[in-house]
Amino acid sequence: MRTNPWKSLTLLAACLTASLLTPHLSAAQETPRRGGTLVAIIQPEPTVLTTTVNNQFPNGAVSVNIYDGLVAYDDNLDLRPALAERWELSPDKLTLTFHLRRGVKWHDGAPFTSADVRFSALEIWKKVHSRGRLTFAELTDVETPDDYTAIFRFRAPSLVVLSALNAWESQVLPKHLYEGTDILKNPRNLEPVGTGPFRFKTWQRGEAIELERNPDYWDAGKPYLDRLIYRFIPDGGARAAALEIGDVGFAAFDPVPFADIDRVRKLPNLVVESRGYEWNAKYYFLEFNLRNPILADIRVRRAIAHAIDRQGLADTVWYGLVAPATGPIPSFVKAFYTKDVPSYSFDTAQTERLLDEAGYRRGPNGVRFSINQDFQPFNDNFRKTAEYLRQCLKRVGIEVNVRSQDLAGFVRRVYGSYDFDINTGQFSVFIDPELGLLRQFWSKSIAPGIPWTNASGYADAQTDRLIESIKSAADPEQRIALFHDLQRRIQSDLPVLPLLELRQFTVFNRNVRGVALGPDGAMSALKDVWLAN
Repeated sequence: MRTNPWKSLTLLAACLTASLLTPHLSAAQETPRRGGTLVAIIQPEPTVLTTTVNNQFPNGAVSVNIYDGLVAYDDNLDLRPALAERWELSPDKLTLTFHLRRGVKWHDGAPFTSADVRFSALEIWKKVHSRGRLTFAELTDVETPDDYTAIFRFRAPSLVVLSALNAWESQVLPKHLYEGTDILKNPRNLEPVGTGPFRFKTWQRGEAIELERNPDYWDAGKPYLDRLIYRFIPDGGARAAALEIGDVGFAAFDPVPFADIDRVRKLPNLVVESRGYEWNAKYYFLEFNLRNPILADIRVRRAIAHAIDRQGLADTVWYGLVAPATGPIPSFVKAFYTKDVPSYSFDTAQTERLLDEAGYRRGPNGVRFSINQDFQPFNDNFRKTAEYLRQCLKRVGIEVNVRSQDLAGFVRRVYGSYDFDINTGQFSVFIDPELGLLRQFWSKSIAPGIPWTNASGYADAQTDRLIESIKSAADPEQRIALFHDLQRRIQSDLPVLPLLELRQFTVFNRNVRGVALGPDGAMSALKDVWLAN
């Protein structure tokens, strides 16, 4: 069974956008060569090597090569086999049965069985995964009548689940190494044992992670590479230079400064490619901490929204490679997007009026109040965006202290102690927004210490009802209408201000062949990649 039994995924295929940058010439007619080492860049350095306990993108980019999911996706977002060879969905959509691949081994030689799937789904995806806690909320049990059958039982239809079973989103972890442990602190999060195409070898902190070919991989003949090395290069200019001179062959997730894109894509030895990111559909946001009494005032949040020139931000800091956002779902996610939402035009006079009305008038020094801003330290554009926002708010009398820290520090501050006023960065909505968006606004997703959830403290009964209706909706059209209502509600309450619709890019050497360019290509293992020379 290779087609999606829930037609919502078929609808989502219409959302895919064409490449923004230079398309890669097809190597489909070439015979892959075996062997060699591919040096890649991932920045920032991962914090762990599984997305199940922390799903930030550096962790995923490396760990998809180590772990498998139950399924993968083709270019049309139809399901194709991975650890599961076939599957059936019951007519009432309450039972999903997976028939697992036989003969698969964990990297330590232990057999992969349905017990691993049950443990991963119930003890990891449902309990500690920041998105999985919502995605699998309706999952009540996984029955294992034998070693190669896993039967998922749901209390209500959950149309999002089949969008969430690939190696990036729902990695299957080994029960025999995780059962009875503190999953968040298990040492295998740093020295992983998976079933995927590459095995973990070493992690030199601050330098690189090395993976080696899994000779027992179930997908016969793959991977083609002998070794895969991920280097950490904090400086954007140094990353660009490493790609240009050939020291590095592959780098995803906006690896070079946006200012260098026009120059880099003209280089004869490099390819700049924007396909491969549609599945996780990101937007850039400003999130308010509603625990701060100043920001708890809706007039202040709306005033800040009017103070920011989003088109100017897109054109200057992001070099026109992104677009201003109108809401929390990007416009290219056409199946769920609506432009019929409250909007906040760039209007500093409106900002001044709202702040005066809220009682925050300018003092003798022109300052109304001061706040701290923390930003995700993923690349230099995130810092530049923070500085741009600081300047926008300074013009209307809001003094902003921009705080910089490493990724671990940012996560602790924003999602651990909630010690922030505003934070900015990117958020993955995904091609089915239930997979990513809801966790940022549902009150039940507030979970101290769990990153990429509801950090604002936003808790609204009407919003919660909309989210819970979306999660249990069995009719795709009704579900879309509910998503439209949710966007209107969020844009009215404004716990998060959407700033930009993001489109990311990958840079790789022309001798690197087999790079996946499907909707989740950048989130896929490099098992099909080979070196032409």
